[in-house]
Amino acid sequence: MMLLEVDKINTYYGISHILFDVSLAVDKKEVVCVLGRNGVGKTTLLRSIMGLTVPRSGKVLFNGSDIRGKRPFEIARVGIGFVPEDRVIFPALTVKENLEMGVKKGHKGPWTFERVCRMFPILEKRQSQMGGTLSGGEQQMLTIARTLMGNPQLLLLDEPSEGLSPLIVKELGGYVRNLKQEGMPILLSEQNSAFTLKLSDRAYILEKGEVRWKGDIRELKDKPEILKTYLGV
Repeated sequence: MMLLEVDKINTYYGISHILFDVSLAVDKKEVVCVLGRNGVGKTTLLRSIMGLTVPRSGKVLFNGSDIRGKRPFEIARVGIGFVPEDRVIFPALTVKENLEMGVKKGHKGPWTFERVCRMFPILEKRQSQMGGTLSGGEQQMLTIARTLMGNPQLLLLDEPSEGLSPLIVKELGGYVRNLKQEGMPILLSEQNSAFTLKLSDRAYILEKGEVRWKGDIRELKDKPEILKTYLGV
């Protein structure tokens, strides 16, 4: 049984059909990426899993139980952590207070304030600083760290490299790699293929709301024509 199984979901915004029979899976200790150009449905896919945009049909199985239709806070409680692309932090709270907001009552696990600070040393240095004064890269790290404070079983990362400088993207990739080495399963939505190819085990490519290609990341590296066809790179 896979940790996460998305089975032929169809998601709409109003009357607009966005996702068409999309299926994917993420296993324990696996990093899976969803690649595609802007507007192909990557964010909608993660929102569908998280219950923010409920699919009209299909299944979203987590640890074997169908969570489609559950409210986002209920899905968070069962063990899925979501890091949105717009880095929603509390600008008027300190870094430490932001991190404490991620703690879920009754959810004990390995991720504590001390461990998160070991993973992201810059946050320990900035712990008394207001969240709104952090750089874009630091806010992204804070958002990921705050999600880890809830001790999720699965992490959803939506476009984590968006809007960041190449140097910060490289640093961020190092943190994601560390999470992978610690066994954290991750579903990563990105259009930056250079970023994801270094981190992922398997890939799905979306185009116009449909999965057009799926396979091992090594095959994607060996066949650059696939990326050229669907991402233009």
